[in-house]
Amino acid sequence: MPESGLLSEIFSQIDGAIETVKYRFEPVRSVDDFLDTPEGLEKLDSLCMLFIAIGESLKKVDRLTDGRLLARYPSIDWRSVKGMRDILSHHYFDMNAEAIYNVCNEEIDDLHIVIRQIRSELEKPAG
Repeated sequence: MPESGLLSEIFSQIDGAIETVKYRFEPVRSVDDFLDTPEGLEKLDSLCMLFIAIGESLKKVDRLTDGRLLARYPSIDWRSVKGMRDILSHHYFDMNAEAIYNVCNEEIDDLHIVIRQIRSELEKPAG
């Protein structure tokens, strides 16, 4: 496995991106909050950009670890997280605001817990 310092930095960036997603999503009460105003659309765009960054970073982790690290944490559907990045990057105009709302409302906390668990394990001294 590559140097844990590089992986720790990547997971630190992912952790920060998830914190930002949660902060920006906090006032959103329904998918209509994204769609009814220009400000809501800007918020949706900003969340999508963060999800692209998270997915791209997880793809990098997979490349660096030959897919072995994330496989140790099967409670997260990593393929879907990375796939969301692909959809947002390559088919942005097909993006579904309700899907983004559901991820933020129902799934981001579980992902955050696992990302923090991985960070903690990477930062433990080897022994």
